[in-house]
Amino acid sequence: MTRRMIIAVVALAGVFLATYLLLYKLGYIPGLACGTGDCEVVQSSKWAFFLGFPVALWGVLFYAAMFLVASVGSFGALAGSRAVGGVLTLMSGGGLSFSGWLTYLELVEIHAICRFCVLSAVLVAGLFALSVRDYRLHATQEGAIQAE
Repeated sequence: MTRRMIIAVVALAGVFLATYLLLYKLGYIPGLACGTGDCEVVQSSKWAFFLGFPVALWGVLFYAAMFLVASVGSFGALAGSRAVGGVLTLMSGGGLSFSGWLTYLELVEIHAICRFCVLSAVLVAGLFALSVRDYRLHATQEGAIQAE
């Protein structure tokens, strides 16, 4: 299994997580199975929307895009492409920044922690770390090919 395939699997887990939160936000799920934390407090705050749409929808779109790029970049001519690694790094870096902002809002503005949001932040951090490693790997391979 390649690093990009692992990125795709992690992103798919994020799609499922964000979809669960989106279904709650849209009223299809009556309550979150949070157990610990204040998930419903976070999800019902004014910060649960960004640019007029639920944050969970942005999460679904982000994770789906990461899944798509990582999947397409795992096969054929794109499998060795440094550019795909760069796109994954930029996308996941943006996701990490957004997730950091949301975590700040949880701690400073909302004063509540949602464990699903924490899990999403861990997934995004993992995607970023894997993407950076993928980019570096392909940059090293291209440098070795050019040196030959």
